[in-house]
Amino acid sequence: MTVESQELRFRTHREGEILDITDKTQTVIESSRMRNGVAVLFVPGSTGAITTIEYEPGLLADLTVALERLAPKDASYEHEKRWHDGNGHSHIRASIIGPDLSVPFRDKKLTLGTWQQIVFLELDVRPRDRTVIVQLVGE
Repeated sequence: MTVESQELRFRTHREGEILDITDKTQTVIESSRMRNGVAVLFVPGSTGAITTIEYEPGLLADLTVALERLAPKDASYEHEKRWHDGNGHSHIRASIIGPDLSVPFRDKKLTLGTWQQIVFLELDVRPRDRTVIVQLVGE
């Protein structure tokens, strides 16, 4: 069994930005020595998240609305009372979605469904320089 790691680096521009990183992840797999295995994606930090979605405008809007219902910006958060940084809701949203995702790959191709893409969600209240660690485990 082999393990290889690479990093995806990018800058986000606003809270609520949802970036399709499927192609970048596929490129990592294609550049590796492995044919079959699992790609594990991980976001260091507590206000970014990774998931899959059908990357189309309706669902992107729906996801944004759903997150506002689950963790409204204008709700009271203990984090805000302590740090006064305006991102208590960001931390809650990131915790709900999660910082990682595992996707199998076979014959150097991600095994995603037809309409399924890997997305990074910027949940912080300001632009950020972000890193997604992509670790491949396989053969």
